[in-house]
Amino acid sequence: MSQSPESETYSAAAREFAGAAKVKEIRRLGSGNINDTFLVATEGTPAYFVLQKINAQVFPDPQGMMANILQISDWINAQIPRLNYLWETPAVLLTQAQSPLWRSETGEAWRALSYLENTTAYDRLTTPEQAQAVGAALGRFHALLSALDPRRLTDTLPGFHITPQYLAQYLEVLAENPPLAPEEEDKVRWCQAFIGARQQDCFLLEEAKEKGVLPLRIIHGDPKVNNILFRGEQAVALIDLDTVKPGLIHYDLGDCLRSACNPLGEETQNWEEVSFDLDLCQSVLIGYLDQGKDFLTPLEYDYLYPALRVITLELGLRFLSDYLQGNHYFKSQYPAQNLHRALTQCHLLQSIETQAGAIQTLIWELQ
Repeated sequence: MSQSPESETYSAAAREFAGAAKVKEIRRLGSGNINDTFLVATEGTPAYFVLQKINAQVFPDPQGMMANILQISDWINAQIPRLNYLWETPAVLLTQAQSPLWRSETGEAWRALSYLENTTAYDRLTTPEQAQAVGAALGRFHALLSALDPRRLTDTLPGFHITPQYLAQYLEVLAENPPLAPEEEDKVRWCQAFIGARQQDCFLLEEAKEKGVLPLRIIHGDPKVNNILFRGEQAVALIDLDTVKPGLIHYDLGDCLRSACNPLGEETQNWEEVSFDLDLCQSVLIGYLDQGKDFLTPLEYDYLYPALRVITLELGLRFLSDYLQGNHYFKSQYPAQNLHRALTQCHLLQSIETQAGAIQTLIWELQ
């Protein structure tokens, strides 16, 4: 039976990175919203590796992206021998031409990484121990990179996690008055009103950066919980390094918290029941701040709670913008999925705001 052109491309990409090993099987891996990811099994060494087709619409500079990944991987790996905890970084595999990228006949960019076996990723956290391990993992990542000059990295995603720019794009979308599905109009209007009442919050972190209050550091860019790999009870790796760039680590910690402390998860259909779990928040903060105490400045602590609000608002307006534009950025399995994701973030932010005092007290007590 002949393969489809798409399957033939998958096979050709896998063979490029497999070297002398024979490709045995290619199957989809994970539930990412951006790249197409596959697990490749071979009859040689490596027995498994991760193959990804890079989303060109999201990552227009795959060369710069891979250069960043190689640089931070080398930096972290040089420190691993002196660490008193287990930490792993997926290795970048090279093509037969010794390149970290392979281009298909149609110009698609593919890359491959080593597969970290016997690891688990969670879409939702269920225990304080998991939450503390997640916080510690992000703190370790930031600590390991705290001495690396962020200016050495290429900003391959200008505007990424610059909340005022997302707000401007969102307002442009609204100005175009996109047509709404009648069955979803009330939900869209509710999100619009919710976001509109909080527009000024979008500027909090960027204004602090411009004033020199918050320093530029190296950020992961997408440290949601399913990008952290566990082996047993220990978090051992932070994966999906495509979004690594110079930025504010507050976006990272806020993103980690909003992801880790929503027990219903980001894909729930029960968005009105979404709440921010204060106990999980405490555990994430304990893990993170134990690692961050050596590099965080006193003023950076003051912006940890605002960062949680800003990044949750940012995700809500980004999901809503994508829904109104026809779901071009975030993958969706049904037309209203990004609207439902936006509703989830808005209700999560509502819960965060009702617990503002308790969250700020936790941060103050853990300094």
